Amino acid sequence: MPKVYVKHIDAFSSIPEKGNPAGVVLNGEDYTEEQMLAIASAVGFNETAFVVSSDIADFRIRYFTPGHEINLCGHATMGAVYALRMNGLLKQSAFTIETNAGVLPIHICEEDHQLLITMQHAKPKFQSFSGSRSNLAASIGLREEYLHVKYPIVYGSTGVWTLIVPVKELASFGKMNPMTENFPSVLKEMPKASLHPICFEVRDDENDMHARHFSSPYSDTIEDAVTGTASGVMGAYYKTFVNKDTKLPTTLIVEQGHEINKDGRVYVHVRGELDQLDISISGTAVYVKDIEIEF
Repeated sequence: MPKVYVKHIDAFSSIPEKGNPAGVVLNGEDYTEEQMLAIASAVGFNETAFVVSSDIADFRIRYFTPGHEINLCGHATMGAVYALRMNGLLKQSAFTIETNAGVLPIHICEEDHQLLITMQHAKPKFQSFSGSRSNLAASIGLREEYLHVKYPIVYGSTGVWTLIVPVKELASFGKMNPMTENFPSVLKEMPKASLHPICFEVRDDENDMHARHFSSPYSDTIEDAVTGTASGVMGAYYKTFVNKDTKLPTTLIVEQGHEINKDGRVYVHVRGELDQLDISISGTAVYVKDIEIEF
């Protein structure tokens, strides 16, 4: 049977088996879309990235969950860039990548003997949620009174749509039990969106926000450990709905993954003006091992 070698890279952490695991296939050109999906399913991570050539950027990255292709993935981008650099396939420190969400600039630098990767996001967009707050809370195992009333529940995107769900207390995050099969009926405006509960109470005083991320059932996964694209949305959300007086540029730190022992950290850079925000994220990554897949 054909074999493919997939690099396991953990993003948003410098400690193996922490942060968010991504599969990376550096020779993506060798596989069809159907094979990419089969490989991603066999790997079993929330996302596997395939590096292919591009006519409009330095290279293209395609992202697959075990269930379907998605437009953009933050942690798999970090993983792919780290793998390219680690294997001597990326010499420059500034370059562009083609994604289904557009062409995005990437910058890498060495900081404290760590490779810090900065990824530009698409322009942030928001859309109202008009569904049942009670049913929404129940879909992640909470009661409605656990949800924050001061801040709005909205769909947000900096490349991929997710529903931002503000929660009052950090303690609620350990109680969450997602029933992902109910998400499409709750998210009537965007049935294929994911859910991203957030909180302004944090575990580490250096950080600004805490989060979890529950996948759409169409992805064939349950939870994303540390989510780059949704963290980008959190930065735009913070400036738009939480503290409009925040002086820009600013960097917000998002912590995520602690409830599943995958704790990681995302740096979210917010620039521009309120009606035209510019979002990018930074993070580290670490190589774990090569995975041999037969398909």
